Amino acid sequence: MSQNATRRIHVIGIGAGSPAHVTAEAAEALAEVDVFLVADKGAVTDELVAVRQAICERFIAEDHPYEFVTVPDPRRGPDAERDAAQYSQGVRDWHAARTRAYVEVIEQLPDGAVVGFLVWGDPAFYDSTIRIVDAIREHLATSVRVVPGISAFQALAAAHGIVLHRIGEPVHVTTGRRLVQEWTRTQEAGIDLGTVVVMLDGQLHCRELAATHPDTVIHWGAYVGMPQQALRSGRLADVIDEIVDLRGRLREEHGWVMDVYALTPRG
Repeated sequence: MSQNATRRIHVIGIGAGSPAHVTAEAAEALAEVDVFLVADKGAVTDELVAVRQAICERFIAEDHPYEFVTVPDPRRGPDAERDAAQYSQGVRDWHAARTRAYVEVIEQLPDGAVVGFLVWGDPAFYDSTIRIVDAIREHLATSVRVVPGISAFQALAAAHGIVLHRIGEPVHVTTGRRLVQEWTRTQEAGIDLGTVVVMLDGQLHCRELAATHPDTVIHWGAYVGMPQQALRSGRLADVIDEIVDLRGRLREEHGWVMDVYALTPRG
């Protein structure tokens, strides 16, 4: 292996879990990859790797050899217990540790090997892969190709058969951690966020809005686009308890859950 060789890295958005979400561009990029790197997150990894493998088997020709390499994922820490500054620092530390782990693996690969990262949804939305690949480039000479994918909230809107925004109004995308603060602050200031799409909300913080904004409409989905897809929608105050219970049962049944939801003020 040449220490000066330029590695090729493909960051490929594969959609929300269904092989049908894979675009023609993503399929083309998949066919060029020799080694797919996957973060080993313990018990949930097997099923997530299996979904990625199924996608590869469908779109990569049999005469193109490739392999999956799992890389132990550094411990991120108790995000829910951290304030904003601690959370940001924890994520930066986690990214740095991930970068070191990936660099060690990539350095051992043969010259010319194309490395692939398969990103759930789209790499541009609440995913760390592009940032980590940028950090890898500080250690190794690399060329990077990023391929977009169908995001979870696009798949959510399609599954519910809705337009996310009202006519001429905005869509605000945020995280569960920031939801209540942003919602309350903008309401008090008379600012209309439009429909609010919420990602990374393991605690379903929208529960905190049910009492003060009961008529808000929620469209929620878990495993959107996958065989185990579950959808619920309705007036927030009417359906939030059912969603919380269902999410808990799904997580217990599958060992993991990926969900997303949209909140739209009624009227």
